Amino acid sequence: MSGNPETGAAEPAMAFEDVTVEIGGVPILNKVSARVPKGSVTALIGPNGAGKTMLLLALLGQVSYKGTIRVNAARIGYVPQRLDFDRGLPVTALEFLAMDRQRRPLFFGIGSSHRKRAEKSLRQVDASHLAPRRLGALSGGELQRVLLALALSQDPEILILDEPAAGVDVAGESLVCEVLSRVRRDRPMTQIIVTHDMSMVWAHATDVICLKGSVRAAGPLFILTQEVLAATFGVHMPRPGQCRVAEEPPDA
Repeated sequence: MSGNPETGAAEPAMAFEDVTVEIGGVPILNKVSARVPKGSVTALIGPNGAGKTMLLLALLGQVSYKGTIRVNAARIGYVPQRLDFDRGLPVTALEFLAMDRQRRPLFFGIGSSHRKRAEKSLRQVDASHLAPRRLGALSGGELQRVLLALALSQDPEILILDEPAAGVDVAGESLVCEVLSRVRRDRPMTQIIVTHDMSMVWAHATDVICLKGSVRAAGPLFILTQEVLAATFGVHMPRPGQCRVAEEPPDA
């Protein structure tokens, strides 16, 4: 897309302009304005209750809001923080992925094209071995990979992940991180990671939006100084040693 003739800046993948959300008359988000650069891995961070999920719901059209949200993409993939379903359902991971495309009931079997597409999606996230497993028997990390496979099967231009490490053990988090890194290498797209896990921010993000009711800071990762972290997290800011603070690059 062409750049802005006034600033020369590339068209962002997404832009929030004065987005305000109130629930029962109580302000949750107040005039949130920020841009998500195209091709970036943008982390939306803040403490619990900062409005991260509310901004995501506004983006997905699930809550009403004032202001403007512009999305420059035809396809968006979404990986939710959790999937609410009956864990007793006799549905395998492969069948779950096929259900997204197949119209006929599963008891008639999975069509060849849908099976191949589902198997390809599982391979992309190193989860082929999960194909015959019941969805309800999967661990948190395994389920996250299946949900990521589902999102990637839609060939998204923007991939949104809501707390991808939540409820996942250390080993599962490492697998999620590894898969996200590979996705970025193999399939150029804009990623938005909603999280309060700073280790994931340092590992993956190129840009950041710091949210606490309103935007406290936004830009490249190097803006995360101790002052910005304190303004965002307050007394709950990450302790020294939990994460490194990115240094601003030297002047060219």
